[in-house]
Amino acid sequence: MSAFLATIPSPDRGVWHLGPIPLRAYALCIIAGIIVAIWWGERRWVARGGTKGTVIDIAVFAVPFGLVGGRLYHVITDPELYFTEGRNPWKAFAIWDGGLGIWGAIALGAVGALIACRRRGIPLPAMADAVAPGIVVAQAIGRLGNYFNQELYGAHTDLPWGLEVYQRFNPEDPDNLLNGVATGHIPLPESPVHPTFLYELIWNLLVAALVVWADRKFKLGHGRAFALYVAGYTAGRGWIEMMRTDTANHILGLRVNVWTSILLFAGAVAYFVIAARRGPREALETLVSKDARPAPDSPPSDASVPAADSASADEPEHAKVAAEAPAPEKPAASETPASASSSSSTSTSAEEQKKTDKS
Repeated sequence: MSAFLATIPSPDRGVWHLGPIPLRAYALCIIAGIIVAIWWGERRWVARGGTKGTVIDIAVFAVPFGLVGGRLYHVITDPELYFTEGRNPWKAFAIWDGGLGIWGAIALGAVGALIACRRRGIPLPAMADAVAPGIVVAQAIGRLGNYFNQELYGAHTDLPWGLEVYQRFNPEDPDNLLNGVATGHIPLPESPVHPTFLYELIWNLLVAALVVWADRKFKLGHGRAFALYVAGYTAGRGWIEMMRTDTANHILGLRVNVWTSILLFAGAVAYFVIAARRGPREALETLVSKDARPAPDSPPSDASVPAADSASADEPEHAKVAAEAPAPEKPAASETPASASSSSSTSTSAEEQKKTDKS
């Protein structure tokens, strides 16, 4: 009992059934991570001056692309799990059983995000900066799914946080232990083991905190916050990957994901340095979605109509009184002395002319 209390127990299963509907912990963790990433990314985007609702629109493209890309990366780097003798190739589509490569998800998800950003008329690097902390937190939440699936752990350890792993049974499909149940809690021979999924979960949360801190302090823009996330994540993924004991392909003695982490770390650091030459963050007007910008030939708003009234408010009071005073009425032309004299002389001349005519 004392040995059990000094370790972390594994759940007895990763799948529950609600009638005929299976509830898979791995899938629920992925969904929860996506929701958190969208929610946090939306808040950060609006805080940076972007249009509200844009992140959700981008996610409509990025999430499906990312899921397909993550699965493709997993299948391409571990083809023996699906296409060797005795394997079922249709299992390559069983995404609910686990198996998503984060770099495939990021790469193809970025393609979907690029398509959506161009449709909205906003820069992809600015969007990447906004969602970077949310993505790495989503990865941390997704690692909880590995805990329920009892996968991605390391070698034997006697450390107090060692993970107990149990033998699972699945009478309906003996080869599919992910859907099995650990009856009796019979420990596997290597148990307890390093909980490498937990190491990565904690590392991811630290990377998210680092990105948020650096972004606030240095006002990172033009994709630099996203580059910092990539560099931070790969720095940890490299050494954690080397602790894992699950089956993986190797190149020159290193696991494929270790090489991927090395290359991406170098690329992210280079981008972080080079992008600094582009200056501060993007201009605020570039973060406004195309459909939210005012049309260039739109009529002025009602607020701009009384501009003359507001301008006259600054005039001196005596000028206002003089301007508002009624102008004096001018006498009619027929009442002026000149016109009266002219009229009298005209009538006299006419009478004299009549007298002359009579004589």
